[in-house]
Amino acid sequence: MGKGTVTLDDIHRASLLVIVGQNPGTNHPRMLTALERAKRNGARIIAVNPLPEAGLIRFRNPQRPSGLVGEGTPLADRYLQIRVGGDRALFRAIGALLLQWGTIDRAFIDTYTSGFDGYRAVAEKPDWPATVAATGLAREEMVAAAKMFAASDATIVCWAMGLTQQRESVPTIREIVNVQLLRGMIGKPGAGLCPVRGHSNVQGDRTMGIWYAPPPWVPALAGRLGFDPPARTGYDTVETIRAMRDGRLRVFVGLGGNFAAATPDTVVTAAALARCELTAQISTKLNRSHVVPGRSALILPCLGRTERDVQAAGEQYVTVEDSMSSVHASRGALEPASPDLRSEVAIVAGLARAVLPDSPIPWEAYAADYRAIREEIAALVPGFADYESRVATGAGFTLPHPPRDRRTFPTTSGRARFTAGAVVVAELPAGRLRLQTVRSHDQYNTTIYGLDDRYRGIRGGRKVIFVNPDDLSPLGLADGAKVDIVSEADDGIERRAVGFRVVAYPTARGCAAAYFPEANVLVPLDATAVESNTPASKDLIIRLEPAA
Repeated sequence: MGKGTVTLDDIHRASLLVIVGQNPGTNHPRMLTALERAKRNGARIIAVNPLPEAGLIRFRNPQRPSGLVGEGTPLADRYLQIRVGGDRALFRAIGALLLQWGTIDRAFIDTYTSGFDGYRAVAEKPDWPATVAATGLAREEMVAAAKMFAASDATIVCWAMGLTQQRESVPTIREIVNVQLLRGMIGKPGAGLCPVRGHSNVQGDRTMGIWYAPPPWVPALAGRLGFDPPARTGYDTVETIRAMRDGRLRVFVGLGGNFAAATPDTVVTAAALARCELTAQISTKLNRSHVVPGRSALILPCLGRTERDVQAAGEQYVTVEDSMSSVHASRGALEPASPDLRSEVAIVAGLARAVLPDSPIPWEAYAADYRAIREEIAALVPGFADYESRVATGAGFTLPHPPRDRRTFPTTSGRARFTAGAVVVAELPAGRLRLQTVRSHDQYNTTIYGLDDRYRGIRGGRKVIFVNPDDLSPLGLADGAKVDIVSEADDGIERRAVGFRVVAYPTARGCAAAYFPEANVLVPLDATAVESNTPASKDLIIRLEPAA
């Protein structure tokens, strides 16, 4: 479907919200307000996470007087502390129970879907001992969760990188879709699918074609702007690192971000960047990537989104798209840190003119007045008609979404497809743990504001690994022990993160967690999710060795 199928209003109207592999208290704090409102409206919440995250258990809203006193709003009605990698088995079990109970929307299935019989043949008789082993949950816990699905007339399932950064993430998300299709929970108020992005405006980037696969509207650029855009598929993040490593890419341009820190296999990525003839970082502040240069390197400081952007045509604004497909304007209010700072638009336009001096594209006009860019977007990108007028007032708009709006789907039949397949869960060897990387509360992506993580009780340091207390004794370890974390892969390369402190923590048995980006050194470049090629940073087999 490409995007989520819900709006913010749907969150408020849901009767059941299922939050999988997501920690809104730390990573998406604005979502907590929506969850609080949904709870006041009578919604129930299921949280699915290996770690007991404070932001999923209870919320004290600092914007409300009642949030300043008392214990706040309880959120999760049922908390499923699942084992890392067990999510697909859980949703297969829930689907099986809904089939057995007959609590499915047969009219929706017959009208709007295909592949139901194949799914039912595979799913209706789960292997319960294998499911319990994969999830770490009691059968009774899964039955209770399935009853909440069966009782709900408006269910939303949300997920984030806790799912997408697993090896089996794509089949797992398809299993979630299967459950929602069984209940007819797409294209109705208060129901749907809600992937929550890991970075602001990443969905807007995708809508604008910032992706390795050109969108369908790209060929129209030729007629409108007088050049032939490339039609071939490009490189995703992992393929980009491989191409730099192998000498197939010579120039790296980072438009924001902190590529060296955010990506997997830290040592390999640094070596890949070093092979480039040129690296250019367009950045609002210094970061790790600036000291991992190519043979020649540029650091191009730019305005941040909080700073006023004044160009030849006057004060400018940009637009962003959130996880709910809502597009709105974003204006800076602060004076720029320096009068010499250029905007990202001005830098990109200036680079384009310098590299392509004879280009027919009016780069200078785009840099002078961003309305000229939005005019081109309105002419080319579906859903952006009258773009300028719809964002200039500040209200913004929601992009059309056929599955949500009309229950039509981007398949050859126009129907949503059930998918079926064997549930695959990798065995955990004896003496090993399954590691996921996480953020601390004092962190936004790779930007670290402090060394504390108050919701998890961590003070003064980030080189920690969270391990279930009952796993420590069999591993010959104790709380507070210093260890090296060693990831185990099939390529024969030892990846080691040294000098971490063990923290006894009530994560799921057999699982562990460490902070990103410190633990990225453990993620092999070739350890990626099936089909999506996303780094499997939430699904690593590790062993712990006493630190030297």
